[in-house]
Amino acid sequence: MEIVIDAGSGTTRTYEIIATRAGRKVAITHSRGVVEVAEITRGGSAVRTARFLANRVLALVEHPAADNPLADEITPALRSV
Repeated sequence: MEIVIDAGSGTTRTYEIIATRAGRKVAITHSRGVVEVAEITRGGSAVRTARFLANRVLALVEHPAADNPLADEITPALRSV
């Protein structure tokens, strides 16, 4: 998830929130003039959170997950012996 904000004086800043491990997701909430972007675990707890004033947010860009997971994202399956 990419967040583009107005940094004032005609400049912008871009922040990225990424689901760093398999099974995690990025959730967006908007309430009372604040946009909150959080990385959420399978159990529902927030790992990291970023908050921005809604009137400063120019764009929220969601990138789809990669088709081929990276080596550190792959969880080995349990084998029965």
